[in-house]
Amino acid sequence: MPGPLAGLKVVELAGIGPAPFAAMLLADLGAEVLRLERPEGGLRLGEPEHDLLNRGRRSVAVDLKHPDGAALVLGLAAKADVLLEGFRPGVAERLGVGPDACLAANPRLVYGRMTGWGQDGPLAHTAGHDITYLGLTGALSGIGRAGGPPQVPINLLGDFGGGAMFLAVGVLAALFEAGRSGRGQVVDAAIVDGSALLTTMVYGLLHGGFWQDERGANLIDTGAPFYDVYACSDGGHVAVGALEPQFYAAFVARLGLQDPPDRHDPAEWPALRAAIAARFATRTRDEWAAVFADTDGCVGPVLTFLEAPEHPHLAGRGTFVEHDGVLQPAPAPRFSRTPGALGLRPARPGEHTVEALTEWGVPDIEGLLTKGAITQT
Repeated sequence: MPGPLAGLKVVELAGIGPAPFAAMLLADLGAEVLRLERPEGGLRLGEPEHDLLNRGRRSVAVDLKHPDGAALVLGLAAKADVLLEGFRPGVAERLGVGPDACLAANPRLVYGRMTGWGQDGPLAHTAGHDITYLGLTGALSGIGRAGGPPQVPINLLGDFGGGAMFLAVGVLAALFEAGRSGRGQVVDAAIVDGSALLTTMVYGLLHGGFWQDERGANLIDTGAPFYDVYACSDGGHVAVGALEPQFYAAFVARLGLQDPPDRHDPAEWPALRAAIAARFATRTRDEWAAVFADTDGCVGPVLTFLEAPEHPHLAGRGTFVEHDGVLQPAPAPRFSRTPGALGLRPARPGEHTVEALTEWGVPDIEGLLTKGAITQT
């Protein structure tokens, strides 16, 4: 069955990080996404077929600095429902493919923009990366242990959680509205905005007096010993999330703690943490995982990237799949009638130029190739 976004046509102006991830999400759910990238390609680590953020879509190599390159993009935008770009503010306009030009070609178009700082504001035109965006929002300050520095959550929290996910949600919301109004609009998705929004619960707890504005001093930031990570005898780790009383009771029973310190008294937390750590240090990670496997003790093994796909639960659900010989996460979320699916493997830049542009009804493809506006790999 086709995915829930089958029939949706998307033009993606190739970038790195969050914008390609948002395009991947749409493609996983059935949208036809046409990736337009520079003839020489962009930043790549390794072979293109391993660049999984580019999965599920065809690649067309376009020279946007060529006089006919921008005209080609505008022609494609006129046939599309969505256009995605992740340039710095003003770059798309200088190339002649900004929102005004694209919406003039297609008033129903949803024009999704992905940046770190946003399209305006004092920092809009400066460089940045996931870690600097998180630092400004306060989110980074809350990740880490008491007395230590903030810890870097790879780029999952900023680029993909605060950036790509909000771009995808914004585009789908704008599409829903366009279905009623007949008018497109610009979606300004900024990593700082999305990352700040992810801290909404923390701000509620702060105002309610249930959160201290410092690392490692709160219930779910490693401050509480019953919500933390512990080392085992083999150097592996287990994750403990025994917050609720009934889960904590199951946790204490299976761990074998005798008369543990009072968990309701923060003054007792250092002693409780030491007792828990001492118990976990007596067995290996997998031994403890087996002890807690059939309980509500809320304890699980901390698996590596290579181990995770082999876990019986994830394997049973098909959370990871092998596609074209490459193991990778499967599309999410799941749909009862119109499931998402993996399509094309990640393409080489310009691999589908002639094929895709022909299907999109672009005229004089041979002329564009001769003039160098497009390239076929």
